[in-house]
Amino acid sequence: MTASTWKVGPLAETGGLTVRTLHHWDSIGLLSPSRRTPAGHREYTEDDVARLYQILALRGLGLGLDTIAVCLDAGVDPTRILRDHRASVEAHIAALTVLRDRLARIEREVADGGAPTTDAVLAAVRATGVAGPGADEAVRRHLDDDQLRALGVHGAAAGPAAHYLLEVEWPELYRRAEELRTSGAPPADPRVRALAARMDELSALFGGGDTAIASGVRAAWREDPAALSGDASARPGQWDGLTAYLDAAREGAGQ
Repeated sequence: MTASTWKVGPLAETGGLTVRTLHHWDSIGLLSPSRRTPAGHREYTEDDVARLYQILALRGLGLGLDTIAVCLDAGVDPTRILRDHRASVEAHIAALTVLRDRLARIEREVADGGAPTTDAVLAAVRATGVAGPGADEAVRRHLDDDQLRALGVHGAAAGPAAHYLLEVEWPELYRRAEELRTSGAPPADPRVRALAARMDELSALFGGGDTAIASGVRAAWREDPAALSGDASARPGQWDGLTAYLDAAREGAGQ
């Protein structure tokens, strides 16, 4: 090891990691050494070490490796993410207090033998941040009361990480998929299938694996993308081409 490079063993020890972990991160492209010795041994530069500590900081916030990779590769400033995350945690403390009270109200209604009102469930969904202002009616048309309740519970369980999954990773996945579509990459391209698979993982996270909930939310997005995304310029049918493209990738992967 020179003054400007690190071998994998000492770097793993300094970062509180195992050598196996750094090898895995190299294999998935999350953290690859910039140099190799003539014998093929990994050598990490100061820039690599800086990326390592960015990864560790973001992982400490509860973000998954896929989300961390998207954040770093998209050029999101980790300092801004940390600052935004602190502000988001503070906001979530207040929002989760509201959510707790609303869920307690639903629980009391169920305990008293009555079904919770749709308005109460939608209020809980809004408190999770999963659906933006104006999304109520679009979601209500495609999900029943039980599905709305499940969506609210799973969104709350994601905690502060939901902010990054929904506002950083998910839009970036769609952006990359649209770039591949417009460049002429076929739906069977492994890159497209990987993007579709990760979108489905996020959908399962917020829907609890309920395919009916996932289908309902997708239908709400197609019908009223402005309400669901918070982008007033979004129009119905705007992403139909991309949706069909991703569906074809999923169908091909299932063959």
